[in-house]
Amino acid sequence: MRISPLPEVESSRMANVQSPTSLETTEGYGRRRTGDAGHSTLDIGPGLTVTDLRKSFSSPTGERIEVLRGASFSAVLGETVAIMGSSGAGKSTLLHVLGGLEAADHGSIVAGEFSIDTADPSELSHFRNNRVGFVFQFHHLLSDLTAAENVCLPLMISRTSRREALRRAIRALEDVGLGDRISHPARHLSGGEQQRVAVCRALITLPALVLADEPTGNLDTSIGNEIAHSLVSYGRQNGALVIIATHNRMLADLCDHVLILKDGRLSNL
Repeated sequence: MRISPLPEVESSRMANVQSPTSLETTEGYGRRRTGDAGHSTLDIGPGLTVTDLRKSFSSPTGERIEVLRGASFSAVLGETVAIMGSSGAGKSTLLHVLGGLEAADHGSIVAGEFSIDTADPSELSHFRNNRVGFVFQFHHLLSDLTAAENVCLPLMISRTSRREALRRAIRALEDVGLGDRISHPARHLSGGEQQRVAVCRALITLPALVLADEPTGNLDTSIGNEIAHSLVSYGRQNGALVIIATHNRMLADLCDHVLILKDGRLSNL
């Protein structure tokens, strides 16, 4: 299904796509199993619709800098979308607004029946904790915690028992080749290992929406390729929507669709 940048102001109706059964979930990530539907990735409706998104900031001199100037697009669950653009084009800002980390000045963001742009702080917090996985260019791990403890934190926040959270974290780390780093503090890991831990942490709650900001930007080619394939595979195997801001053309080529962010607006490559 083709991704659709929308007209600048008019919204677009997304296709009514039937989701796979919500009883199929993933242990670790990247493998399907039959399990508890409470951790389904399939609960943001058919996908995401973004309409006429605008965002500006004040410069130190007081000048208003428009970063997003009517960005619009729609995408459905199971798709992977790359967002490309020059440095400073607003890719990070766009992801932060989509995930509810920053508020837009104007426009709408609808995930299924949930309106991100009008939700109150409590609703946004619940949405981020239970439906969204963030992967940042800089891993933001807690340096004194072990790899497994970092990965299981989102599960602990969602009231999963420590024993179950650690079991799932260990399984996820083993799946990405870090079984021998489970008990190592994050500060003792290499950059590539830290980013793989960060990816595991982002995906451990089986989010329906994954937002990755330059996830391979500071990595060598082989580790970057591994992380790129992990993110794309997660989306396709779990029916999740994965949106990746990247300069990496190889990563973009793995995705179903590529959008270019230029002058604050989105267009197909």
